[in-house]
Amino acid sequence: MRKLTVKQIAYGVMAMACLICFPLVVSSTLVQHIMILFLMFAMLGVAWNIMGGYAGMFSFGQVAFFGIGAYTSSFLLMAYHVNPWIGLVAGGVAAALVGVGIGYPCSNLRGHYFAIATIAFGEIVRTHFNNWKLVGAAEGLSLPMLDEGLRNFMFHSSKVPYYYIILAFLLLSLTVSYLVSTSKTGYYFRAIKESHDVAKVLGINVVRYRLLAVMISAFLTAMAGTFYAQYVLYIDPPSTFGLMISIDLCIISLIGGLGKLFGPVIGSFVFIPLVELTRVYLGSEGQGIDLMLYSLLMIAVAILRPQGLSGLFARGGR
Repeated sequence: MRKLTVKQIAYGVMAMACLICFPLVVSSTLVQHIMILFLMFAMLGVAWNIMGGYAGMFSFGQVAFFGIGAYTSSFLLMAYHVNPWIGLVAGGVAAALVGVGIGYPCSNLRGHYFAIATIAFGEIVRTHFNNWKLVGAAEGLSLPMLDEGLRNFMFHSSKVPYYYIILAFLLLSLTVSYLVSTSKTGYYFRAIKESHDVAKVLGINVVRYRLLAVMISAFLTAMAGTFYAQYVLYIDPPSTFGLMISIDLCIISLIGGLGKLFGPVIGSFVFIPLVELTRVYLGSEGQGIDLMLYSLLMIAVAILRPQGLSGLFARGGR
């Protein structure tokens, strides 16, 4: 990845200023909720992009890390009264270790074989949690109500604190992604993406760097899982391990631009409001219409901007 241009930095500063001021201007709880989801999925897309965009590991099992993060912090809070912020770190470490556990056996799988393996991984984890009575099985977990405040990662009177927390998480993810992409590790990731055999000839330890990509991506994804649990205060296997979440992350990254730093953010900004507004205003009558809209959006991007919408903001949009 090239260093950020002056124009890209200017776009980023303007976008950040708008995001910081947004909840101060817009008081609608529905709009604030949609923006929180946009930021959360942007963070998830950035995490997925480290694997899928940089290292070429097209994963459909990313939701497993999201759920592990949510369940780890929630269980520790309910069973041992562990502070959610500590639980967030514990969830990230747990997801990274699980990522290594599944990544090592699949270290030599490429392309669609790796994608199929990740689907199986995600479904195995979902089924396990769906039957694991210690963490509520199919009933899920309802988080206890704690005193409102940043220390307890819980706010009852307003969504604004959640908004700024997930905005900070997104900035952290973007920073990690940028540092990775512009480092030697990032160049190794892209070499592996282009050809495993050539990367090996160049002396790159393919297995080690693929596992590193999985660990970084898993940790960031688990952070978003903890945020989601603290935001909704109830989690269950369908809401945290659903395959559609992984598919949405792929769509978001492809729409915004695969392997682009801000690609997932742009993709999320286009995709998530469309999903949520369709759900709110069409309800059950709109079943199927949302999928048609997503399909048309994907077709339009594939035809008009195959490199993703982020290309519009790079070097004059060319």
